[in-house]
Amino acid sequence: MFSHATVGCSNIDTAIAFYDAVLVPLGLKQRIVTPDGGPPSACWIYPGSALPRFYVYIPFDGKPASNGNGSMVAFTAPSIEAVNAAYAAGIAAGGTDDGPPGPRAHYGAGYYGAYLRDPDGNKIHVVYRGDLL
Repeated sequence: MFSHATVGCSNIDTAIAFYDAVLVPLGLKQRIVTPDGGPPSACWIYPGSALPRFYVYIPFDGKPASNGNGSMVAFTAPSIEAVNAAYAAGIAAGGTDDGPPGPRAHYGAGYYGAYLRDPDGNKIHVVYRGDLL
């Protein structure tokens, strides 16, 4: 359904450290981004897949990065343990808690997730969807 999702950042090195910490436990790998004359960026994908992609960019317009009120990107985890690992790694890499790991039965039986904010305040959700198994 999606080609890619993008969030802005104010420091690409800080963003890369945070998203590597969160996304590697979920099985994603950083993809080399070919410079196109735009601002610095980074990208993550599932190994062996071309899409979907998750990008982090310094905003193209040169204005400060800001997070969207009500905006969130959710990443699928292969297990409850991966949710816990991604959350802990994200906190250790400068993220902030926006809802600790745990069951979210109101979303479905077997739904387990955690909410974080990256160092720029972008909201992300890491979720194991046991309700869909």
